[in-house]
Amino acid sequence: MKVIICGAGQVGFNIARHLANENNDVTVIDRSPELISKIRNSLDVHAIVGYASHPDLLEQAGARDADMIIAVTLFDEVNMVACQVAHSLFDVPTKIARVRAQNYLQPTWRELFSREHLPIDVIISPEIEVARAAIRRLKVPGAFDMIPFVGDRVQVVGVRLDEDCPVLDTPLRQLTELFPDLNILVAGILRADKVIVPGGDDQLLAGDNIYFVAEKNHVRRALNVFGHEEEEARRIIIVGGGNVGLFIAEQLLAENPKIQIKIIELDQERATFVAERLPKAVVLHGDALDLEIQREANVAGTETIIAVTNDDKVNILASTLAKQQGCSWAITLINNQEFGPLTASVGIDAYVEPRQTTVSGILQHMRKGRIRSLHSLAGGRAEVIEAVALDTSPLVGKPLRDIRLPAGIVVGAIVQDDQVVVPRGGTVIRPGDTVVMFTRADMIRKVEELFSVKLEYF
Repeated sequence: MKVIICGAGQVGFNIARHLANENNDVTVIDRSPELISKIRNSLDVHAIVGYASHPDLLEQAGARDADMIIAVTLFDEVNMVACQVAHSLFDVPTKIARVRAQNYLQPTWRELFSREHLPIDVIISPEIEVARAAIRRLKVPGAFDMIPFVGDRVQVVGVRLDEDCPVLDTPLRQLTELFPDLNILVAGILRADKVIVPGGDDQLLAGDNIYFVAEKNHVRRALNVFGHEEEEARRIIIVGGGNVGLFIAEQLLAENPKIQIKIIELDQERATFVAERLPKAVVLHGDALDLEIQREANVAGTETIIAVTNDDKVNILASTLAKQQGCSWAITLINNQEFGPLTASVGIDAYVEPRQTTVSGILQHMRKGRIRSLHSLAGGRAEVIEAVALDTSPLVGKPLRDIRLPAGIVVGAIVQDDQVVVPRGGTVIRPGDTVVMFTRADMIRKVEELFSVKLEYF
């Protein structure tokens, strides 16, 4: 596939890295010579210095025969114009743009991005995606991550195993014997910076971060099995009243008007605006790193703090201070990917990384075959994929024990005849079934082939 990426920042760089690793023909455009130099020195892609919306630059990048343009510069208007130029002058089939300003995305203006006006096929809004990711983590207390699939009937849940986890050192095959009516499958283990797709003889160790796949109504019991019995929060403090914090508060209050939400916002004007928008929330004007402000917000009596300012250090420190004062759970926004692995050591329970949520949203539209949805995990080292099994797929018609799936791929769940099935060795996938798979990143091409129309695979 031939792809043009406009913007060489964190998101553009990581998309380019993903696609280049999968042998796509990738060209990156950015006006920063420094960023383009970094791209050239790090990745096997073409890189051009210039303005991504200029027709001559897009032509130089190969827009006349490109399959897709992904516009993720820092400027919404540049992203939108680049897609317009790619459509009007070069007839690029698929156009994806990152749009941050919520003014463009209000339902009133939904026709703006139609083919007749600004022809953008997919809008990626990092702020909304980040807010939704934080809410998902909030709804599964005890988990550091949760991704819904198949209309939220199947959930992939990430949880850390502590020393008191009751199933440590237990071979995974024994979990089925110990809990025969528990509809889950441990699909991935993150251990010592390595992604493991486990077999039945693998054991769980203290300190492991694991991902399990489960039918939604089995998640709470599964968390208990892994040593997490936290209750869903009813009292929440949000640090940061920007677009992310405001969206989180609006969604939570819309779903449960009885929930108690307090928002700490440093900017006086913004605090006043948020207070007017959210009459059912308490808005405090002040510095979230000020202990007096935290005490005024009653962090000691709060179940969860969600820190979503634009400053990683403020988010981390505010969360840490709140935990020290007795707050039970901390969810933190981290923009610098280097900070993510350090959060657990300072008491932060879950973090949201905008780069990963944005990359996941874009990659979903890159995958071949009948892939409906995907989510990138572990810094891009693994993916969970939802796809439809075709008649020609080698997955169809045989018991899973007889299908020699490559190492690094596991079937986590199947939706069959409107029922969620967590597969065992004798499970048979049928044409039209929806399949949720966990895979290491290096096996993505194999997964795509499993769901393509071609027969040749093994």
